[in-house]
Amino acid sequence: MVASVTQIAIHLVVNDPDQAASWYADALGAQETSRLTVPDGRTLTVELLLGDTILAVAGEMPDRGQHTPAALGGTPAALHIQVPNIDSAWARALQAGATVYEPVHDAFWGDRTGQFLDPSGHRWALDQHVQDVSPAEIAARAAELFSGSATP
Repeated sequence: MVASVTQIAIHLVVNDPDQAASWYADALGAQETSRLTVPDGRTLTVELLLGDTILAVAGEMPDRGQHTPAALGGTPAALHIQVPNIDSAWARALQAGATVYEPVHDAFWGDRTGQFLDPSGHRWALDQHVQDVSPAEIAARAAELFSGSATP
């Protein structure tokens, strides 16, 4: 990796690292920082910068136990990205071919949020902070939502 890792770096297994790098650039504004190819010319890994986070993508290698979430039937994890304008970021992701997982909505903790799946099945959440909510109010809203008396 070219950039130093200060917090956390994300390494995703994707269908095709070249296509994934282009997709993350188009959908999320990631910028390529380096690329590693093997002697036969195939791309092994593409490193991208997404905001201040390193995002590396590498192709599936089933013989080494590396599979995409889509190949495994999905993922329980979501990668969250804070955005200044969720509506434009959401439209950009859908235009690039994202599949809606959870439509954009106002969440009880004070963000507008929505989740989508990328072409390899990784789940991403876009979040825009719209309201400061106290911990007590978050707890009250969550209790109401999960008691079945409120709608999300």
